[in-house]
Amino acid sequence: MIGYGIGTGGDDKDTLKVAASPTPHAEILEYVEKHLAEKEGLKLEVRKFNDYVVPNTATESGEVDANFFQHKPYLDDFNKKNDTHIVPVVNVELEPLGLYSKKVHKLADLGPGDTVAVPNDSTNEGRALHLLADHKLIELKPGAGPEATLGDIADKKGLDFRELEAAAVPRALDDVDAAVVNGNYAVDARLNPAKDALAAEQAKGNPYANFLAVKDGNQDDPRVRKLAKLLNSPQVEKFIEDKYKGAIEPAFGPVGS
Repeated sequence: MIGYGIGTGGDDKDTLKVAASPTPHAEILEYVEKHLAEKEGLKLEVRKFNDYVVPNTATESGEVDANFFQHKPYLDDFNKKNDTHIVPVVNVELEPLGLYSKKVHKLADLGPGDTVAVPNDSTNEGRALHLLADHKLIELKPGAGPEATLGDIADKKGLDFRELEAAAVPRALDDVDAAVVNGNYAVDARLNPAKDALAAEQAKGNPYANFLAVKDGNQDDPRVRKLAKLLNSPQVEKFIEDKYKGAIEPAFGPVGS
């Protein structure tokens, strides 16, 4: 699902090729490429992908040098299931997960018989279910962890669930009563968790920050280090705050274990 690259080089070994989701990851990288990279002597090629699988497999195979699209619970699960060796380099931003609806205007209006769409990948579905449980819409079984599934729901409280690929969830808003949407896809759909969500994740202490990642062994590539520094710069912080106005939040620093 490669869209297109920006920048120079293509097969130029000096050019750092980075796979990214279009929003906000590629937009942030494009800002770096256009405004910051040249001064640091860094050449970037940004390749846009519309799924959560190919960026990692392309990084593992060497088709690209790095990627920027995912959080640690997703990466840990992906590496385990696919025997890949991708590692995080530096946190960049957080995309708060939100519950949205075109049919109801407050949480109390959601109830028995209503249908809720959730992402179908293991980490984001668990994340969605915990958001719903935190707001008393469902009850999870004791010990349900970050990769909770529909089978971990102790009490659905009458709700029906529809599992969809994360990118398809916003498009289902016309067909369901509510949907839990990943932050990047919410931005694409012109939804802002700070303004439009019936419920949204809190940023403080959130383990789902998105980061720059590489294949293990490439963490100290000088090009990767330059990009990591720029992605945690004051200029990028201001860009994120000004462009996304709370829909995406800066979350700089090292990635936790």
